[in-house]
Amino acid sequence: MDEVMYLPNDVFLPLVLDELRQNPGKTATINLRGRSMRPFLEDGRDKAILQLVSGDDCRKGDAVLAEVSAGHYVLHRIDRIDGNHVTLMGDGNLGYEHCTKNDIRARAIGFLRKGRQKADMTTGRKWRVYSWLWTRLKPIRRYLLFARHPHIPQSLKRNKK
Repeated sequence: MDEVMYLPNDVFLPLVLDELRQNPGKTATINLRGRSMRPFLEDGRDKAILQLVSGDDCRKGDAVLAEVSAGHYVLHRIDRIDGNHVTLMGDGNLGYEHCTKNDIRARAIGFLRKGRQKADMTTGRKWRVYSWLWTRLKPIRRYLLFARHPHIPQSLKRNKK
């Protein structure tokens, strides 16, 4: 049986980024952790294909890996760029995170979803249509997320018995 080892992001992601720096033009595929990119991407199920990129080469709508504080990385979509200031928002989040262009480490160029071997590339029609639609649903996103993934704590359910 293969043994799986999990490293914290503040240890693992710098290793991945160093490897990409040493091999220009290469990509890295990483397992996704967390719920911030729901409903399209799921924790532990899906993978992101990352490529090094300069923050100056990114634009609104790109899914980027950014270091929003020392050792704290997020894979979120760029919501807004104002000069050097970048506002990020995970598709499954209701709040924003902020960084500078210099804090952007890589851009997701594709995603392996639901165990598939063929990636949904961010340049492909499927991703572009999903992105266009989901970003425009921001005013009602909280209701859609709740309907799809109700966040009712188990303790509340037990107390109703």
